[in-house]
Amino acid sequence: MATRTDAPTRREQILREAARLFAERGFHGVGVDEIGAAVGISGPGLYRHFPGKDAMLAELLVGISGRLLTGAKRRLQEADGVPPEEFLDSLVEGHIDFALDDRPLITLHDRELDRLRDSDRKLVRQLQRQYVELWVEALCAVYPGLTEPTARSAVHSVFGLLNSTPHLGRPGSLPGRAATAALLHRMARGAFAAAVE
Repeated sequence: MATRTDAPTRREQILREAARLFAERGFHGVGVDEIGAAVGISGPGLYRHFPGKDAMLAELLVGISGRLLTGAKRRLQEADGVPPEEFLDSLVEGHIDFALDDRPLITLHDRELDRLRDSDRKLVRQLQRQYVELWVEALCAVYPGLTEPTARSAVHSVFGLLNSTPHLGRPGSLPGRAATAALLHRMARGAFAAAVE
């Protein structure tokens, strides 16, 4: 889950394994003992880090929405003075990194979002809306003829394309990360170009 180079904390290890197990077998198909075993601690030992599975799920889904938004805002700050196409490419590249590196979280979001408490689900949706609007602004800057509703539809469509990575087969069956990333990038930019009438 984490993209930094230092070793993950125990909490991050737990979240990574919980995401993997939840994605493989569903939230209710996994017990705390299995999550604990995956990181080398007892199931009850997890309660030193999380109050329960619900808290893990919330942190995973709220966390990834927050990280995507934070990353997009950072890219926006770094893009000061660069052509709009470069900022859009940067957004696409960041989302591709997520789509290739955090595939279990995509599956988890699709299957388990409704299991979150209302407040957590609303927070996920709020973060996602902000993330989408950054993309809409970037897309309209590259293609000024697009209306905002068309741009928003195009952004959601590209998210669907990029977030299809869990359905691409086993990680070893893909043509390699760099080649897959390049393919997804071309397809995303092609889809955006196709939105222009």
